[in-house]
Amino acid sequence: MSNPVSASSYWIGYKTIVIKEVMRILRIWAQTLLPPAITMTLYFVIFGQLIGARIGEMGGMDYMQFIVPGLIMLSVITNSYGNITSSFFGAKFGRHVEELLVSPLPPILILAGYVTGAVFRALVVGVLVFIVAAFFSDFSIHSWPVTLSIVVLTAIVFALAGFINATFAQKFDDISIIPTFVLQPMTYLGGVFFSVDLLPGIWETIAMANPILYMVNGFRYGMLGVSDVPVSAAFGIILVFVAVLGTVCVTLLKRGTGLRT
Repeated sequence: MSNPVSASSYWIGYKTIVIKEVMRILRIWAQTLLPPAITMTLYFVIFGQLIGARIGEMGGMDYMQFIVPGLIMLSVITNSYGNITSSFFGAKFGRHVEELLVSPLPPILILAGYVTGAVFRALVVGVLVFIVAAFFSDFSIHSWPVTLSIVVLTAIVFALAGFINATFAQKFDDISIIPTFVLQPMTYLGGVFFSVDLLPGIWETIAMANPILYMVNGFRYGMLGVSDVPVSAAFGIILVFVAVLGTVCVTLLKRGTGLRT
């Protein structure tokens, strides 16, 4: 009869995955952390200063202030998604993901390890963008609990979505299809650069069906105290996505979908 695996062994397994992910991010910081900070700086210069000076106010505040939460969320979404797709698909490609599948570590802890690494990168990039934003605009945090909970939960949502993408991807080109043709359009229509009230008719209806709109506005409320949607709706939608996507990811790991050859 085999001995049951102790809780400490589970913790060591989870911690090992997290350390591996964090060290990978820090080791190639010039690829994982620096480019988003540079890109967001250009956004602040072009959209905030040059275009924003002509726009004036948006949502009752200076346009530069208005886009700060959106640009932070844009960086969090893309980096949490991109980190886990590249990392987990790399594990598939290198065939060392099979070592995890035959280990006694439960699928939920394998998933949690990769998601934690993705959230770490998203939060570090988010902090870097926040620091950059402080050079361009004066703002104070309206609600720290709302701000932190929304950004962490959003990072988890897109880490889980990226994990699903990596699971089904068969080649490296496959991990760029969803970000390019689905994630990017949804992000730009998610209220990053404008208030949803400005959209005409059908476009406003389409935008209101976009979950990213609720995430961005929930975060904007946490930072600035203004939102185009109820904050309770933002939390509800995010938590539903966490539950649904998390269940899908664990099920895929248990079945070995796209992982076993």
